[in-house]
Amino acid sequence: MKRENTANTQNKTETSGTYQNELYQLLHQKKTNYAGRGMGLEEDLNKSNEYYRQMELAYIYKKPTPIKLVKVDYPSKGNHITAVKIKEAYFESPSTTDYNGIYRGKYIDFEAKETKLKTSFPLDNIHTHQLTHLKNITKCGGIGFLIVRFSSLEETYLLTAKDLFDYIETQKRKSVPYSYFLEKGYKIEESMFPRLDYLKIVDQIIGGA
Repeated sequence: MKRENTANTQNKTETSGTYQNELYQLLHQKKTNYAGRGMGLEEDLNKSNEYYRQMELAYIYKKPTPIKLVKVDYPSKGNHITAVKIKEAYFESPSTTDYNGIYRGKYIDFEAKETKLKTSFPLDNIHTHQLTHLKNITKCGGIGFLIVRFSSLEETYLLTAKDLFDYIETQKRKSVPYSYFLEKGYKIEESMFPRLDYLKIVDQIIGGA
């Protein structure tokens, strides 16, 4: 019985691993165009968050993108070799923002975007439901903000949700000018550890740092 249970456990593990590998390969092929343009900033933030966790400073994670399975082939009855095979799947639109977590007893929630433009950040890069989410977070006392990288300038800025909405509600432009980030935003300096120390700016927002 022990050998049989061990074998069953091993089969389940192998099937699960194969299933995850199939899913990764399939979605990785289709995700390139979907999220490739922001991978530079995303990778920097992921590494920074990993550093924060290792140092036990904050626990902030990237929210997983919901996945919709469309077609899955299951092994036929009695066939213990053929694994579950994913034939078709796609990434659904994120339900809220990119990152959330906790720091100094405060709930942190933010969206990260990257643009090649040098003079402005297009507002259509942010979905309406993401803006609504950020507004609700700040209403409930959370710390919400937007991190934007101007890749052509090699500069990254943090703009609080309050300043973002102040601009949207008072201006008719469909983009936020670079000058507004210089005036109201906080430039995030790059370093080795962490790559982007954006929590240093959050300290200023919270106060008492």
